[in-house]
Amino acid sequence: MAYDGTSASGSGSVQWIETLDDLLGRLQQPWIPEDDGRRAILEAAARSLSNAADDACVPLPVTFICTHNSRRSHLAQVMAQVAADFFKDDGGLPITAFSGGTEATACNPRTVRALRRAGFPVVDMSGGDNPVYLLQYAENVLPMNLFSKVFDRAGNPVEKHVAVMTCDRADADCPVVPGATARISLPYVDPKAADDTPEEASVYDQRLHEIGREMFFLFRRIAEMRQAAR
Repeated sequence: MAYDGTSASGSGSVQWIETLDDLLGRLQQPWIPEDDGRRAILEAAARSLSNAADDACVPLPVTFICTHNSRRSHLAQVMAQVAADFFKDDGGLPITAFSGGTEATACNPRTVRALRRAGFPVVDMSGGDNPVYLLQYAENVLPMNLFSKVFDRAGNPVEKHVAVMTCDRADADCPVVPGATARISLPYVDPKAADDTPEEASVYDQRLHEIGREMFFLFRRIAEMRQAAR
């Protein structure tokens, strides 16, 4: 079974796996300065997600979209789910994170290796040209499954979801995402440029940590907004 946004314990408290201790500690520390241009983008994204939750089911479906659904959208899907669950008990926004592309290829093995280096257990369950990977991040939460698919494939949300565009090309190719109550542009530089170079691992690790840092900022701000509104 794959993660459906609910805790196996039903308690809402996430029992993080020990191999993520270092990553979670690092992602809690950085705060994005007010003069950083990305902060305004993330603040606007936090407001959009928080507002969308008022008109949708909970957990809120959030779909991260890039062209091939092979690198950035998978990293964002994983890190957003982790961040949302991390702040859930502090009044945060429960979500179910999905990903998709404007075309399907495969979850790139370099993406998988970066996730493993960060501490996530990831298992190839199917093999083939487009493997299905199971990723675990908590002891009491069902694993997430990662594979490449188009964003409107069966199994992904088709209504009352938020679409987050993680690359410029997908942002341009999909000016309208059917069924999305909000559409957020949050592009990241493609680590693909470093493929098969000596810098490959470090570039993928940097992108994972960049996305993770921003997702933690985003969902912490959402928790603060929701607490302030009570």
